[in-house]
Amino acid sequence: MRPSSWADRLLALLVRFVGLVILLATIAAAAASFLYNQADEADQAAQVAAQVNMRLRDHVAVLEGVRALYQSDSAASGPGIRAYLNALQPQVRAPGMEGVGIAAAMRAATPAALEAKLRENYGEDIKVWPATDQPIGFAVVLVEPYTPRRHVALGFDMYSEPVRRAAMRRAWQTGQPAASGIVQLAQERAAKVKQPGFLIYLPVYARAPAGSGPGAVVTADGVRPIEAFVYAPFRTRDMMNAVLGSQLKGVDGLEVYAGEGPSAPLVFRKGKVGWDAHEQKLRVADRIWTMRISYGRFLERLGRPLGIFIFGVALALLATQLHRVQRRRLTAFQALAAQKARHAEDRELMIGEMAHRMKNAFARIGALARITLRESQSLEEFETKFDGRMRALSDAKQMLVTGAVDSVELGRIVHRELELAGRSPDQLAAVSGPDVRLDDEGAQALSLAVHEFVTNSIKYGALAGEGDLAVSWRRIGDDIELNWVESNLRETPHIDAESFGTQFIRTLIERQLKGSWQRTAVDNSLAIVIRWPDNGTPD
Repeated sequence: MRPSSWADRLLALLVRFVGLVILLATIAAAAASFLYNQADEADQAAQVAAQVNMRLRDHVAVLEGVRALYQSDSAASGPGIRAYLNALQPQVRAPGMEGVGIAAAMRAATPAALEAKLRENYGEDIKVWPATDQPIGFAVVLVEPYTPRRHVALGFDMYSEPVRRAAMRRAWQTGQPAASGIVQLAQERAAKVKQPGFLIYLPVYARAPAGSGPGAVVTADGVRPIEAFVYAPFRTRDMMNAVLGSQLKGVDGLEVYAGEGPSAPLVFRKGKVGWDAHEQKLRVADRIWTMRISYGRFLERLGRPLGIFIFGVALALLATQLHRVQRRRLTAFQALAAQKARHAEDRELMIGEMAHRMKNAFARIGALARITLRESQSLEEFETKFDGRMRALSDAKQMLVTGAVDSVELGRIVHRELELAGRSPDQLAAVSGPDVRLDDEGAQALSLAVHEFVTNSIKYGALAGEGDLAVSWRRIGDDIELNWVESNLRETPHIDAESFGTQFIRTLIERQLKGSWQRTAVDNSLAIVIRWPDNGTPD
């Protein structure tokens, strides 16, 4: 190594440190810009929610004013409320409401007084509808400001409909404004384009003397007598457009749900809400709605931080590139020397690996020969057994060589042995398990083991035609488990003593696979379980 190499190393370290500082500062600046934009959007979303909540409170305030006027002189409610609303002009000051109405109380099947009030207010005969089985009712006797579309709601008994009735009972019981669930407003029958709607109710409790209003005074257990409800209907899309107006142009996506949680119905949507949506709560009388809003300002949210990040990375790369040019001369000189040394090491490693593998192969073949010789009673039997075991060992090696890969799939080994044993395609299709890759040592060990199982089964077990065979494997945690199960055999196998071949297979499993095996023979069946750690050998 040249004397200046230490100075080069120190300079390289300094350049990398400077590059790292630039990169970290860039990441910090980009993150700060992203978080600032996100916080700014969150503030804007909160302001939108506050604006909607304030408008809804304004609507409730209008209802409270109408209730006060009605309570002061319910007999003259029609002209008085018209004059009040004409002076207040809520449709201009607080747009979004579909007018203000009075739903007066009546007892079952006694609509005469309310129909007389309708005739007084609108100069025509209007019937109370629909027929209902409720003991009491609250029919609409006034809706102002008057429009032909709102005219169809006159006479409607709101208490006949369950969703409205639930909100009316809450208002009756608490004395506070109560919002209904999502309904189709009565006046939507005359609308060309229908929208989902809801209503807000305020109770008007009975005063002395009883019955001074246009309808009856009705009572229920545990609550004060009541004579009417002041209410306001809302069309959700019209309300949101009226409240937000031109602000909707700056919103990329907006969704409003009438409630909380995933089951809440969607009542308003504008654009598409993205992954960066901000969630806000809306107070609609006594109910909580959910608003999700996103601004989709990609360039401000991601573009600016990304630009800062790219600029910082470019500076860091420039700093490292300048030093890289200086090091090229030294690198080229050192690379030539390293290449020569590496070639020499590769030759020694290749020779050593070949010697090691040949030694292992000869040792394994010798062990197979000795064990087969001990088990064999004749030369012909030795030749048959030794040839089968050598074929299994050769097949495992051939799969590695012909596939030009470093591993063998377990299913190929099992299917090959069973196919040679005469199993049909349908029977082979039932032999299945996950994809398990085996290295050279594992493939040879399992090839010999499966070959031994097949050979014994052909002689004494299910592959002899007497019994059923099931082979499967699975992953259990970080282990692989292979199950070989022979059932409905002619007799229970005797496994008390291990043959030399069985001992050799068990040794292979324990040493080469670092695994274990277990044999169980009961009730004319044989079960063999091999379990070994999954080394995760890649394809």
